[in-house]
Parts: sequence; C-alpha cells; structure tokens
Amino acid sequence: MITAQEFCDLLADRGFTLASGVPCSHFGGPIAHLSTEPGRYVPAPNEGSALSVAAGAALAGQRAYVMLQNSGLGNLINPLTSLVMTYQLPILTFASLRGWPDPATDEPQHAVMGPATPGLLDSVDTPHHTLYAQDGVEEFAAVLEKAEKDLAEQRAPFVLVERGAIGKAAAANSPHTEGLPAAEAIRLVTSAAPQAAVVATTGFTGRDTFAVADTPSTFYMQGSMGHASSIGLGVALTQPERTVVVLDGDGALLMHLGALSMIGSEAPPNLIHVVLDNRVHESTGGQATTSATTSFPEMAKAAGYADAVVCHREEDVQTAMLRAQATPGPHLICIKTLPRTGAIPPRATNALSTLDIRDRFQNDLRQ
Repeated sequence: MITAQEFCDLLADRGFTLASGVPCSHFGGPIAHLSTEPGRYVPAPNEGSALSVAAGAALAGQRAYVMLQNSGLGNLINPLTSLVMTYQLPILTFASLRGWPDPATDEPQHAVMGPATPGLLDSVDTPHHTLYAQDGVEEFAAVLEKAEKDLAEQRAPFVLVERGAIGKAAAANSPHTEGLPAAEAIRLVTSAAPQAAVVATTGFTGRDTFAVADTPSTFYMQGSMGHASSIGLGVALTQPERTVVVLDGDGALLMHLGALSMIGSEAPPNLIHVVLDNRVHESTGGQATTSATTSFPEMAKAAGYADAVVCHREEDVQTAMLRAQATPGPHLICIKTLPRTGAIPPRATNALSTLDIRDRFQNDLRQ
C-alpha cells in the first residue's frame, strides 16, 4: 500500500497538476489530500464530465488525471471513445476495482462490472495496468512508467486500483451544522405518505430508509447512481393513480441533472421528488459535492416542476408533504440534512436479495 500523499506526490513530480473525478472510497485519501489546495481537484458530477475536464486541460497544455469507481465506467465510455481517443489526448485515468477479483466480496451492484472491467477496456483498445494492494512506492513508480509510454504515444491509459492499494486520509469535519438528521427526514416523508410507492437512491439513503421505513412498496437501488428520479418517473407514469416518492441525494441528483428537465416536461402530477441535501458524498468518505453553490428548487422550477421548496425543520417537511399531496405535481422538496454520525445501518441487500426487492415492489404495485 502507498499513502495518499505518496500517490499525489509521485503524480505531481511527473507534472500532473490537476485532477478530477467522482468519489470512490478507494480514492478518498488522494481526494482529501488534493482538496486542501485550491485548484488541484475538480469534483465532477459524473465520470464523463471528469474525463472531459481532463480533456480540456490537456488541450490547454496541462497534464491532468481522473479518479473514478469502475461501477461508473459506463458513464465514461462515450467521451473516452468519441473525444479522448478520437483526438488522441494523453490522459491518465485511475479506476477502482470494485467487485474484483471476487464479486462475492463486494456489494451486489459490482457483480457484473467488477470482472468485466479489464475486458471492457480491452474491447475499446485502451491500455491498462494494475496497482495491487501489496504494491509500494517502487511498484507504483513502475506502473506510472508504463503509463508514461502510453501517454507518449498519445493514448489514454488506465491504472486499475485494487482495494487497499492507496491509504486513507482523515475525513474533513463538515462545516454544516444546520438541518435534520437524514433518517428523521426519511421518517417524516414516508410517514406523511404511507401509501406511496418509494424509490430510494443508492448509498446511505437506502440504508436509512430500510432501517426506519421499510415496506414492500419501497424499491432500494443498488448502484445506478443518479437515476432514482428517472426510475420514479417511469413508475409515476405507469401508475398515475398512486403517489410516487423519490428519495434522492444531492450528489446523485447532480450526476444526472438533465432528469429534472425530463420530469418537468412529462409533468407527472403524482410525483414527489425529495432531495436529501447534506452537501457531501457520504458513503464514499464525505467528499464535498457542489450543491453548496446550487439551488435545486430554482433548477426544478426552471425545468417545469409545479412547485419546489427548501426545508430545514420538521414542520417545514410536514407542510411541504401535505401540499405536495394536495396539489398536482411534480413537486421537488429539498431537505437540508446533517452528515451522519454513529453507526450506519446495513443495506437492504443484507436481508433481501435484489430479486426479492424487485418482486415485492412489483407485487405491491399490482395490488
């Protein structure tokens, strides 16, 4: 294992002065380290955007690298093949190896992409090298030397990073002290709409929902980050007589903001889109999102939502939920929440298989 500082310093020594990415716990240390110096790390909403930031830097004469979780590799393939490879831009990408080598040791959403990652890169003729957990500074330097040869040929190599290969860094203390505990916000929302079909986004939101408000009418997402609202739209359009609640996160919503425009255009009157905004990517180590400079309600209204509000207190949430069920939507309710403290509840798939979650949700909708 190498330390986060060793990782960043070796890259800086080679002239890599800018990084971008989407958080993964494997890269929590480097991201925390880089984030202490303004201008060294750009938090991207999705993997394709991160690669495109690096592409822009490369066009402007700066060496940049990208960090991402391999579960989001699909978001990167289009700009990789149609931008970076087409224009032969030398960009270095680090991808965590979630679900590899044994998918059974990781979460269910990594079972397909984990073993497929090396072959997927091979299929688009992208060179890749592996940094293993037991590797030290010398081995990492050797990997970078191989990647430099690819870059010199105007290729875009990947370094696949095994779990435990890079050390962690201390989590930064959150400056946000106002808002509701996330579990309490979820309890308030679900108790205010007990008959609703609920779509809970991936990560800690799904875990909290399973802990405080589990019912067969809840669909728990494993992975597919950023698509909760689109799933909710599909359910709402198919079940127009039933209230549909989406429990979203700020990082997840930022990943695919275009869904707001799609929902506003379709205008499902039965959709309530709840965003739990704690300003961090909490399940990957607490890296900051960009929601502090973003107004989700203003975006939703501009996209065509019937109504959008911000809630800071319990009574705000209760009032917003009553209004959302009394008037046609779609409605967006942004609830400011606190970063979680203490033990995190287990995920739903500790007790239910993904097929169990699917089947009971479908059966509930049929009833």
